[in-house]
Amino acid sequence: MAKSALAVFENFNIRRQYDEKTDTWYFSVVDVIHALTESPRPRKYWNALKTKLREEGSELSQNLGQLKMQSSDGKFYTTDVANSEQLLRLIQSIPSPKAEPFKLWLAKTGYERIQETADPSKAIDRARLHWKEQGRPQKWIQQRMMGQETRNKLTDYWQGHGITEPKDFAALTNIIHKEWSGITVAQHKKLKGLKNQNLREHMSEAELLFTALAELSTRQIAEKDEAVGLEPNKQAGKKGGRLAKQAREQFEEATEQKVITHNSSLPGFVPKKITKK
Repeated sequence: MAKSALAVFENFNIRRQYDEKTDTWYFSVVDVIHALTESPRPRKYWNALKTKLREEGSELSQNLGQLKMQSSDGKFYTTDVANSEQLLRLIQSIPSPKAEPFKLWLAKTGYERIQETADPSKAIDRARLHWKEQGRPQKWIQQRMMGQETRNKLTDYWQGHGITEPKDFAALTNIIHKEWSGITVAQHKKLKGLKNQNLREHMSEAELLFTALAELSTRQIAEKDEAVGLEPNKQAGKKGGRLAKQAREQFEEATEQKVITHNSSLPGFVPKKITKK
């Protein structure tokens, strides 16, 4: 199964998937065009460029692949993707002062993957350094890394027990999230004013903690029940999410602080007070 991850080029999120069988990154073409042109309608720009390439006799657009990638609404849609070599050819047709910086960024992305394959700890170190440079508190960084490890173990379980479609991974994630938080992933992102950004990158320490608790509980329940397939794992997700919900409600009552907040995980974050009835 391909692994999805967001990459960032000059504050633009670029969706990508890594194919372990071919050791290849595939990037969303629309996202790359958005980053290079800053067009408000990158999809329309790409459609026009495809037409132009066909008229010129180029087979590039015809040779591109398609993958299902998560959109800003939380759903998965089929989108055109390109590997590094195809992107280098494509950006020759896009007039942009960012073309050369993007080529360097693309080369760096590939090099970092080679490093991480040889030594996975480099990926962890790189993430820690990135968060530190953003000014994230050490406690937040520790919670984020612990939560990611918990998440990886859960998705590994799903992958080994009948969950293969990206839409099913998204559906299970949403069930767990809604059970513990009371809102969907999309609603949580909207509350924080996010679009294509990774929600977990903008969670508070408390939000990360209860997300991890919900996913840890879900995995252990699924293992106990030997859940295989979508429906049994949905039930495990609901049970795990409810356990975390109970803990969240007790936490909020004791601290008089809301766990779910519109704030991002930036320095100076102050939880909103719960209004007592």
